[in-house]
Amino acid sequence: MGAQVSSSSKVSSSAKDFRRQLEGYGLTTANILYRRPDHQWLLQTYVWQDYDLCPNFPVLNKFLNFWLETLEGPLHSVTVAHARLIKPAEIRAVDGEFRLH
Repeated sequence: MGAQVSSSSKVSSSAKDFRRQLEGYGLTTANILYRRPDHQWLLQTYVWQDYDLCPNFPVLNKFLNFWLETLEGPLHSVTVAHARLIKPAEIRAVDGEFRLH
């Protein structure tokens, strides 16, 4: 049987992700091509995805530094795509509350 995830951990993770989006983080995807340590002529792909800040990408850079210091497969190229999922015009203050029974 697989491990069960409680609904409270899902909510806290979702709330953290939403908070990060409000702080300007966007969904960043990096397509990483690297050379196999055992066959340098062979390229392999790794796809990395997390919330990060454009244009400096501190989270991605931390991961790439980890890769360079820890893993054996030398990097060939990194292609980055970034999208802000929440834009400033999509968040508006509401001055009232409506309740339906």
